Amino acid sequence: MPDFGRLITAMVTPMNADLSVDYERAAELARRLVETGSDGIVVSGTTGESPTLSTGEKLKLFETVVKAVGDRAAVIGGTGSYNTAETVELTHKAEATGIHGILLVTPYYNKPPQEGLYQHFKAAATATRLPCILYNVPSRTSINMAPQTTLRLAEVPNIVGIKECADLGQLTEILNGAPEGFRVWSGDDAATLPYLSLGAYGIISVAAHVVGPQMKEMIQAVQGGQVPQAAAWHRRLYPVFKGLFTVTNPVLVKAALAMTGFPVGPLRPPLVEATGKEQEALREVLAAADLL
Repeated sequence: MPDFGRLITAMVTPMNADLSVDYERAAELARRLVETGSDGIVVSGTTGESPTLSTGEKLKLFETVVKAVGDRAAVIGGTGSYNTAETVELTHKAEATGIHGILLVTPYYNKPPQEGLYQHFKAAATATRLPCILYNVPSRTSINMAPQTTLRLAEVPNIVGIKECADLGQLTEILNGAPEGFRVWSGDDAATLPYLSLGAYGIISVAAHVVGPQMKEMIQAVQGGQVPQAAAWHRRLYPVFKGLFTVTNPVLVKAALAMTGFPVGPLRPPLVEATGKEQEALREVLAAADLL
C-alpha cells in the first residue's frame, strides 16, 4: 500500500462569498498543509463540508488538490455517503482524478446493521483499485461499527485501515485482531497520543490546519520513545484540540484559519458562522497557544 503517512489533515473546503467552491484557494491551502507537516490530505470529508458538495465539485476538488501537491503528499478522497449505489459510483469515478486513496464513512441516518455496514464497504472497495480507509465516527453518524465488522473488512484486499473515533477498548480489540499492515488512525485530535500509545499509526486531524508542525513533533516524539516530551506536547495542544470543537466542526477551524491569517471563506448552510462569543473564546485559545 502507499504510505499515507502518520499526520493526515482532513482539509476544509474554501468557499467564495457566493458560496461557490474556491478551487484556487483549495490548492493554496493544500500546499500550505504539506509545508506545515501534513503527510496526507483528506479532501471532501466531513471537515470539507462533503454533505453540501455536489459530485462534480468533489471530483474537481480531488483533481485540484492532486495537481497542487503532486507527489509531496497522499491525497485521499472522501467518497462515502449513506447511499451505497452513490458511494460506489463516486468511488469508481474518483480513480480518474489521480487521487491516491479513498475514505469511506459509515452510512449515517439510515443506521444499517453490522451486516449492512460490511456489505456497503465491501461494495465500495470492490469498485476501485485504490486503497480504502474506513471511517467510524459514531458521534456524527449515530451508528458504531463493531470491531468484529472492522476486522472482517480488514480481510478485503484494498481496505488498508480505519479512521477510528471509538473508545480505547474498541481500539484495542481492533489492534489485537488486525492483520499485518492494517493501520488505524485516530479521528479525534485529543485522542492522538492515547491512540499512538496503544499502537495506532497516526491521526487524521482537524487541528493540523493551525498546529501542524507541533503535532508532527508530538508524533515524532512518540516514535522516538520520548514519552515525556510527547505528553508535554499533548498537554500544550489540548486546549486547541478542545477549543476547535466547542461548535460543530468545521465552523471553528474555518474561523481559526481566518484568525491566523489564512481565510478560507464562509460555510455552506445549514452550517453558520460562529457567534461573536464563540469567536472570542476561540481567539483566547489561539492567543494562549501563541498562534496569533
